Amino acid sequence: MRVFVAGGAGALGRRLVPQLVARGHEVTATTRSTGKAGELRALGARPVVVDGLDAVAVGRVVAEAQPNAIVHQMTALGGAPDLRHFDRWFTTTNELRTAGTRHLLAAAQASGVEKVVAQSYTGWTNSRTGGPVKTEDDPLDPEPAKAQQESMAAIRFLEKAVVEAPLTGIVLRYGNFYGPGASESMVELVRARKMPIVGTGSGVWSFIHLDDAASATVAAVERGAAGVYNVVDDDPAPVAEWLPHLAEAVGAKPPMRLPVWLARVAAGEVVVRWMAEGRGASNEKAKRELDWRPVWSSWRDGFRHGLTAAVEADR
Repeated sequence: MRVFVAGGAGALGRRLVPQLVARGHEVTATTRSTGKAGELRALGARPVVVDGLDAVAVGRVVAEAQPNAIVHQMTALGGAPDLRHFDRWFTTTNELRTAGTRHLLAAAQASGVEKVVAQSYTGWTNSRTGGPVKTEDDPLDPEPAKAQQESMAAIRFLEKAVVEAPLTGIVLRYGNFYGPGASESMVELVRARKMPIVGTGSGVWSFIHLDDAASATVAAVERGAAGVYNVVDDDPAPVAEWLPHLAEAVGAKPPMRLPVWLARVAAGEVVVRWMAEGRGASNEKAKRELDWRPVWSSWRDGFRHGLTAAVEADR
């Protein structure tokens, strides 16, 4: 199969491209940076340098590649996380989720592409009421924090556009990434004791190792039916459980604890909601319908043995 990976040089794209190549697919992968073209070539892909927000250029490179499937992994996060100004931090990523998605879908339809698989997210987006673990049928949070309203709107746009497109549209809601290229900023915060347990730490998180996210994406490309799938491990857990485990795994001191009122003043509403009110996600649909299983079935082993190459080198 000919597969076009938009955003192939990102943290997930770099794990996805080799898996697609190993499965015998012919991969064209995009990057915005000429300096990363060689890396994509070394991974086995045909590199293309293109701006995902340039509609004409996107249409041209998709037409040239003539793919059977497009995988939308375009994001643009860089620098230190800025949770207090979340939407500002996600500005370009949100443009890629809206305008970038429109451009890819238009190019797909113009070139007769059969399937589009797009990256979404499950975590702070989940409704903060009801049970601790959500399925794909549960609603997204109807009242996101003020600093996340634009990001939520972009996610809603992407999911609706992809699922309703006149092709096989698949949305993969990945959990919180960890693994080489995805964990470094979180590990740095934990080591600096800047990632506290807020209140009782009852917010539930779902994680996914990058390699498992990539294997689920391959499964979606090869045999996925249209729809939305949560791509997470088997072990959603409250912050009070996983954060001390992560600190121990990277040789850090135990995380500090902050009362909700102080965390709201010090870090903002986004942090409070995520750490104290978050909901996890179920992967049962992905396992059942994509015939997929995560190798790292729990963050418990993943944090100790599959976190980042940098952590292993430091210990």
